[in-house]
Amino acid sequence: MHAQVRDRGARALSWLRGHDPGLAATRRAGRTAIVMPGLLAFGDQVLHEPAAATFGAFGSFAMLLMVEYGGPMVQRLRAQVGLAVAWVVLVSLGTIVSRTTWLAVVLALVVTFVVLFAGVVSSVLAGSATSLLLAFILPVTTPAPLSKLPQELTGVGLAAAASLLAISLLWPRPAADPLSTPAARVCRAVAAELRAAPASSVDGRQAATAAAELRRAFDAVPYRPTGLSAGSRALVRLVDELTWLSAIIADMADSSTPGLSSGLSSAMSPGTSPGEQVLQCDPEARLVRATAAAVLDAAADLLDDLRGDPGLLRSAMSALSEAMGGMVNGATARLPMNRPPGEDDAEVSAFIGTLDLSFRAQELAFATLQVAGNVELAAAAEQRSWRERLLGREPGEGKKPLAAAWERALSHARWDSVWLHNSLRGAIGLCLAVALAEVTSVQHSFWISLGTLSVLRSNALNTGQNALRAVTGTVAGSIIGTGLLLLIGHHGNVLWLILPFAVLIAGIAPAAISFTAGQAAFTVTLVVLFNVGQDPNWHIVLLRVQDIALGCGVSVVVALFFWPRGAAAAVDKALAAAYTDSARYLATAVKYALSRCGSDPISAEVALQDGRQAAAAARRLDDAFRSYLAERGRKHVPLADMTTLVTGVVGLRLAADAVISLWRQAGDARLDADGAQARIELLGAADRVTEWYRRLADGLDRGETIPGPVQRNPRAAARLVESVRRDLADEDGQATANAVRIIWTGDHVDAARRLQPSLAAVTATLVHA
Repeated sequence: MHAQVRDRGARALSWLRGHDPGLAATRRAGRTAIVMPGLLAFGDQVLHEPAAATFGAFGSFAMLLMVEYGGPMVQRLRAQVGLAVAWVVLVSLGTIVSRTTWLAVVLALVVTFVVLFAGVVSSVLAGSATSLLLAFILPVTTPAPLSKLPQELTGVGLAAAASLLAISLLWPRPAADPLSTPAARVCRAVAAELRAAPASSVDGRQAATAAAELRRAFDAVPYRPTGLSAGSRALVRLVDELTWLSAIIADMADSSTPGLSSGLSSAMSPGTSPGEQVLQCDPEARLVRATAAAVLDAAADLLDDLRGDPGLLRSAMSALSEAMGGMVNGATARLPMNRPPGEDDAEVSAFIGTLDLSFRAQELAFATLQVAGNVELAAAAEQRSWRERLLGREPGEGKKPLAAAWERALSHARWDSVWLHNSLRGAIGLCLAVALAEVTSVQHSFWISLGTLSVLRSNALNTGQNALRAVTGTVAGSIIGTGLLLLIGHHGNVLWLILPFAVLIAGIAPAAISFTAGQAAFTVTLVVLFNVGQDPNWHIVLLRVQDIALGCGVSVVVALFFWPRGAAAAVDKALAAAYTDSARYLATAVKYALSRCGSDPISAEVALQDGRQAAAAARRLDDAFRSYLAERGRKHVPLADMTTLVTGVVGLRLAADAVISLWRQAGDARLDADGAQARIELLGAADRVTEWYRRLADGLDRGETIPGPVQRNPRAAARLVESVRRDLADEDGQATANAVRIIWTGDHVDAARRLQPSLAAVTATLVHA
């Protein structure tokens, strides 16, 4: 018998872990199930203050179930204290204006928008948004005289004190981020690939497997656009960057990849394997690979402990930068300027192919530095003080907090910003809900606003589904609650024993079962809450159905008005904007690189400005994509395909970043005017590639037909080689460093071109979906 019980318990726990990763929802629900009934009983039975009991119960519900801060325990406790102070302010404000209808409605609009949009500035505020909104909605929709304010604040104080004890003593949250461990595995897998025996090329499968596991971990984590700290955002960016890094490793493993630097095999000596040949003739590239592996190992160690010392990682990054600089000199001596190729494509490819391994090492090293920089950023974010977290100050940010916050807010002050949409929709939705509650004088009008808040999601069509599910769940919960009341009869005190279990199930059900089940469990909890300690009244059930139905109707109308096509369409628009801005950035980067051949060079600041715009577009895409991931219901495009498109933006931006970095290393060196032909060829290639990405953006945004990918032009490659050989040699006929940079710039442009076939295939599916 005991064995059967243990077996069933093990199966139940296994099921729960599978549906609630890390038992995060279970942990929050368990705490709330203990604290909330206790505070309700203390306020009602000991203090005999109904207002203190209500605000204590809902305060603990908001502070324990609706938020969960990360970081060290001291940081979490400080965040809880800050949340409590905000609750005092918002409860006081809501109580003051609750008896004046027009003022309550206007303030609901302003407060909701400020609270929601503030998440752009501060991750702490972003994660607290729902709890903060509840602090204002509760008093503003339950009008009370100012004489009741001390009782309400007493309840808030009790909730704050209980929440501090609960998060520190009751099942404390693990400090590790769910993405840090799988990200560390990818770093170590790539490092192991790079440390393969010198006489063999990389395999790529180990890195690809680890990257796939990281992607699955990312897809399984219920991230929201709000609720991500700066450290978590850095780790989320790592998902794309490590995916791109593993793609570079796979490209290195595939010797048949047709790029500008392909054709190395035609220049090899017979009887020598590709790995032996390239590593024998390019020791600088071998050093870069080994140093990149050391950087990735150091990054993995820091990911395992984000509060560790980043000094080792910084030293490894510095060594990698030096190795990259030395590789330029080695590549310069290796380019066979005195043995020009003919016009045959194979000979042209063989000429450029002498730099193939060094380019791939340079591409790999640059991507590795990007990854390492993000790991260092995540560690610095994790080690920030609580004040810096609250103010939203980014690690290493030289600007004052207010200026930096203003810049971040402006980057989202666009109609295509998901965050702006959510803030406007939430503000107007709750404003209308408050107005409706005031005008209709519905009993317990607070639940109208809560119903609006609970079903207002990122997608109008999906909001309609959530509204239907909310009403369905409410009806089901009402039936269950009615049956429960009929079963109990006049023994209302029994509800005190039922309340903790009702709260526990209401906290777990939305994450582990479904939104409908969560709404049903929440309705049962409300039925129990409003009847506990008194003679049960099933009429409350009818009121709950009415209130929630009105709230759902408000959320659907507002969502349809402000977001007529849903979150998937927002991702399409964000993708289009990101590809447009990233393509412009790549074009400007190439122009900056080649403007040294002429009398009117472009400032690096001009290119970097386009880079900042592309980065801002990528951040908006990041918000839209995570909103799309969080959206319930069937996805109209397979998640793998959408991920391919998002990762393509990363590849395009990194190609532009690499070109800028490559030419900034040249210092004040300038191309002679004789390099004009090489300039013309590369500008033409860059224009063709970036124009295709602009057409891709039009297809994503307006559903236009996507042109076929740009094909490699052997004649253009031959002309580029001829110009390099003729015009970019020194007095002794040897290649110059700028000759190598010209070829590598072409390689980066060609890397962007090689992304196009997979993007075109995915986009065709997206356009016709």
